[in-house]
Amino acid sequence: METLAITNIGAMISGSLETGLIDADTLLVEDGRIAEIGNGLDTSGADRVLDCVGTTVAPGLIDGHLHVVIGDYTPRQKTVDFLESWVHGGVTSGVSPSEVHAPGRPSDPVGVKALAIAAQRCFSNFRPGGLKMHAGSVIIEPGLREKDFEELAAAGVWLAKVGFGSFERQVDSAPIVRAAQRHGLKVLCHTGGASIPGSSAVMAEDLIEIQPDMAAHINGGTTALPDEGLERVIVETEIALQICQCGNLRAALLTVERCVALGRLGRINIASDSPSGTGILPMGVIKSIVELSSMAPLKPEDAWALGSGTPADHWGLGDQGKIEVGRAADLVIMDAPLGSAAPDAVSAIAIGDIPGITGVLIDGRAWVMKSRNTPASTRFCKWVRVSTAD
Repeated sequence: METLAITNIGAMISGSLETGLIDADTLLVEDGRIAEIGNGLDTSGADRVLDCVGTTVAPGLIDGHLHVVIGDYTPRQKTVDFLESWVHGGVTSGVSPSEVHAPGRPSDPVGVKALAIAAQRCFSNFRPGGLKMHAGSVIIEPGLREKDFEELAAAGVWLAKVGFGSFERQVDSAPIVRAAQRHGLKVLCHTGGASIPGSSAVMAEDLIEIQPDMAAHINGGTTALPDEGLERVIVETEIALQICQCGNLRAALLTVERCVALGRLGRINIASDSPSGTGILPMGVIKSIVELSSMAPLKPEDAWALGSGTPADHWGLGDQGKIEVGRAADLVIMDAPLGSAAPDAVSAIAIGDIPGITGVLIDGRAWVMKSRNTPASTRFCKWVRVSTAD
C-alpha cells in the first residue's frame, strides 16, 4: 500500500457547500484515496511527502460540458491533444454532453447507440494527462425505445443529451427522456438559443415539459433565456442548473443571485462548454469560479464547490469532487498568482485573480507540478520525500 502525505497546507477547500473551508494542515493518502485529514498528522511512515509551503489545497474540478468525440480530437474545432491542457487548468474529471460534433453524426437509433458505446469504451481505456473522462452520451433522437436504453445501460452508457435531436418540436422528446431516466441515464438538455446550424432553441416552457436532470448552460450557449424564462426554471423546477464559461455572463450572475436569495445554490454547477465556437478554454471552469466569486454574492470556497462538489453530486460521481475521507485524491494545489494583491489563493479568487496552480494530483499521483496555463504561482509546493515512481 503506497502512502502519500501532503503537509503544511495553508488553506483547504472542501468542495462542499455545507463544509466550506476545512481546518486542517495535513492530508494522508493511501492507494490513491484520502485516508485521513487533520492537523499535525504523523507523516513519518509515508512513502512520499509533498510540502505545500502554506499554499491552498482544493478538490479537482469537474468540467461537466467538455466537447469530446472519440479520443483526444474534437473535429468541429479541428482540435487535437487538448484534454491534457484541461488538467493544467485544475480539471481532474470531465463529462461529455454527447458526441454531437462527430462529422456526419448518425440520427437513427442504431447509429446513436453505436456512437455512444464507442465513445464510452474509448474513454474507459484512455486517460489523457490523467483526466477522468466520462464519455459516451447518447443523443436522444426520434425512434429510440425503452429497449434501446435498456441495452445502453447494460453496455455501461449512463449519459444522454436532448435538444439536438430531429424533433419537429423539442418537447416531443419528453416521453423518450422519461424512458432514458427509467434506466438510470442522466439526461442533459440544451438550453437557450440555437448554438449550431440545424439545431433549435430550447426555452423555459420546453425545459419544464421535458424535465431533464440538468439544464446545459442555463446562462446560454451562448444565447441565454429571457429573464422571465430563467426565473421560471429556477422557481418552478428542481432541474440542476449548469453555468458555462461559453455563455452569457449577465445571465450567469443573475442565476447565482437568484439561487442564493432562494437558498438553492446547490442546484448550480459550473462547466466550460468547450471546445466550441467560443474557443478552446482549458481554464474555463476556474475562470468562471473567479468571475462568479468576485462579482456575485458568493464566497470563494462556495464558488469552488460549484465546480467540484456539486457537479460530482449532480452527475453521481460519488468518489470525486470533495475532500473527504474515502474519496479519490484528486487535488489541486494553488496559490495567489505572482503580483496579486492577495496573500493566498482563496483571497485571489475573491478579488478576481486566477490562482497559480502548482500541483494537480489524480488518484494521488502528481500529473502537473507547474501549470503551463495559469499565471505563475507566488509559492510552489515541493517534494521532500519521493519514491522510485516519482
